[in-house]
Amino acid sequence: MTDAILHLATVDFRWRGRSGFSLSVPDFAMDAGETVLLLGESGSGKSTLLSLICGTMLSDTGRVNIAGQDLATLSSSARDRFRAEQIGVIFQQFNLLPFGTVVDNILLPLRFAPERRKRAGDARATAATLCTALGLPAEILAHRANTLSVGQQQRVAVARALIGQPPLIIADEPTSALDADSQAAFLDLLFQQTAANEASLLMVSHDPRLAERFDRVVRMEDIARIDRAAA
Repeated sequence: MTDAILHLATVDFRWRGRSGFSLSVPDFAMDAGETVLLLGESGSGKSTLLSLICGTMLSDTGRVNIAGQDLATLSSSARDRFRAEQIGVIFQQFNLLPFGTVVDNILLPLRFAPERRKRAGDARATAATLCTALGLPAEILAHRANTLSVGQQQRVAVARALIGQPPLIIADEPTSALDADSQAAFLDLLFQQTAANEASLLMVSHDPRLAERFDRVVRMEDIARIDRAAA
């Protein structure tokens, strides 16, 4: 058994306000190098859980450990730096800078993560290598993000998440807008590149048809409890 790259223990989080909502995760862990599909319907708490894992929100109690680091022990700025170093995120809407070039978008995380920047070596050459591996032409590096097709934007988002070899990749519904053939091709590329970078992959989805591609499938209702009537 390898060491855990991610471990949540006795985590409780409560949104305070008119629409009371609380999320509890007694225990959830991922091994280094593991690929996990987290299934949950809309409103099941997936987005809240991802925010806790990424450290953009802190739990009220319990521990969220990434690579052995308890996020609650870090200051806000230290959490931001730690997240940039340790986690590559593929957002559902990709979140590319529309008027930035492809290479600018791919290199963006390295501006906030000096150790990750060192691991990237010649960052522009690494970005070009990632684009080639993801089936993008070399000349695309100079194109603006808002000129790309959806499929191209998606692959650029993957390259941005992978550059500098962060140990944990989190993908938030990245295949939701794709047809079956495009979805399969995208997952092939994502798994190939995640393995090449020796990273762990946590993908969130509502689509159980993806299950056979992953080392393990976890359902939100099996690891988390939500309460919408929290005061």
